[in-house]
Amino acid sequence: MKRNYWFIAMGIFWTVIFSGMSFYWAMGGMFGVRSLGGAIYEMSLNPDPSFVIIVWLTGFIKLLGLILLLMLFVQWKKPIITIMLYYVTKIIGALLFLYGFLNFITISLSVFNILDFDLDSYATFWRLSFWEPFWMAGGVFYFFSVKRV
Repeated sequence: MKRNYWFIAMGIFWTVIFSGMSFYWAMGGMFGVRSLGGAIYEMSLNPDPSFVIIVWLTGFIKLLGLILLLMLFVQWKKPIITIMLYYVTKIIGALLFLYGFLNFITISLSVFNILDFDLDSYATFWRLSFWEPFWMAGGVFYFFSVKRV
């Protein structure tokens, strides 16, 4: 497995920002929440304790990606670990990209009134111009951080 250190670094940076947003929101921060729209925005206006716990947990789950990327820096003695890291990183990268891409498509379809979503124009704009491309960028960083030799 060959490592692309630039993509690993960008993936680490992306992951820290990604998880940091969840921690910020879990602590009650509201900047950027309206751009998510829908039920998440509504729940964040007067959050139940269970909602806050879920936001904290998502932040910690997102940090697992940081552990994965940092593990790519280790020269593992057992080839099976290197092979597993390669496939896990590729799969996670593909899933992150697909999540953003499919959301981008479905939200775009709602703009043309083909699908009906509970998103106002503000949230729709930010989802299409920032959030979904942000997910796709993370997928690209993870996917291209490793390649076969």
